[in-house]
Amino acid sequence: MISTDIFKRERYYTASYEWIDFHDMEAFVGIAGCRLTGIRQVKKIEFVRLYGFKRRGEVLANVQFNSQRFQVHMPVDGSIISINNIEALINEDLLLSKPETEGWLVKILVSQPCERKGLIPFEQYNSTI
Repeated sequence: MISTDIFKRERYYTASYEWIDFHDMEAFVGIAGCRLTGIRQVKKIEFVRLYGFKRRGEVLANVQFNSQRFQVHMPVDGSIISINNIEALINEDLLLSKPETEGWLVKILVSQPCERKGLIPFEQYNSTI
């Protein structure tokens, strides 16, 4: 597992409630906790074209809960280099209980130069929720 203290370095959010935490050339991507409010159980996480290069805004995954689902989008251009343990995300409830730390979805190699245009810094995002 990833320790929670590394998730305080350089975190940004998107308008559609994804978060990205930059660590040099790599970054972790997940779903903001406020997007998951009211969800009691995640049924399924389906990744779309899991490995390889994805552009900002492309669908990264579909998350299904009860009879509804929502899409998770890439916050920046980059290549997916690893995914979190899906069983732990669902069965151990990490996606719902620790969405912005241990509940990360993917780790990416960030495309350089990285455009942060349209991303909301943690301090600004935290003051608006």
